[in-house]
Amino acid sequence: MEVLRSKQKNSGFELVNERIARAANLLAQETFALLLQLLWHFLHLVIIVWHVILRTTLTLHSYFISSGLLKKYKTLDLTNLRYLAIVVEDEEAYDIARIVKLLQWLSQIGVKRICLYDRAGVLKECKKVILQELDAREWENDAKRIDLDQDQMTLEFASFSDGKAGIAKASSLLCSKYLKIDSSGGNQHKPTSFTESALTEALREVGHYGPKPSLLLTYGAVRCHLGFPAWRTPYTEIVHMGPLKSMKYGALLKSIEEFTRVKQNYGA
Repeated sequence: MEVLRSKQKNSGFELVNERIARAANLLAQETFALLLQLLWHFLHLVIIVWHVILRTTLTLHSYFISSGLLKKYKTLDLTNLRYLAIVVEDEEAYDIARIVKLLQWLSQIGVKRICLYDRAGVLKECKKVILQELDAREWENDAKRIDLDQDQMTLEFASFSDGKAGIAKASSLLCSKYLKIDSSGGNQHKPTSFTESALTEALREVGHYGPKPSLLLTYGAVRCHLGFPAWRTPYTEIVHMGPLKSMKYGALLKSIEEFTRVKQNYGA
């Protein structure tokens, strides 16, 4: 009987120990999960605080620039900024009032030659209103007319369809030049290789060759040029400015000032 009682006690102790081990293991897992959750919330809080500090710093810096407290932003050398492109997301392109305000800021800074681009062509449809509000003239594919009046703002309106149409027309023109069919024998002349200069000349002839922007500013959530013609941006500096609704004069002036200090080697 004593042996039986001893075995029962041992089995009882083993059962208790097993339950205690399971409880300890479960407590350790819950504690580890809680620590991970606390760590995640802590990192999330750090990132939020960092963004708030960064946003506040940028806002204050923009305010100081706009108020004229920083001397280096008062006079800018715009010699290298021969042509400026502004790329706007489709949804924000409908905010014509902000677009006009942005162009007025650029005019105050001294930037007069600008290309406005959006994928859907919203700005192109509203170009009459924009030109009238700014007393500007539309850019024409004529090098002689571009430099007639340096004080009047010149605006070019482009969209995603212009790029596709330009390449199609230029390719057709090059093919008609270099792949002409001999009407007498039906033989083809030997094809001549297409060069960059030949494509440039073809784009100019079909009316889709615009000036190459020195600086491209993108407004929107996406950090890309949204289909702006690639052949026009071989050496272009691209700067993301954030949403159009959050645009600031100081941030615009800062981006242009930073561009004036950039040394471009043009592949050399």
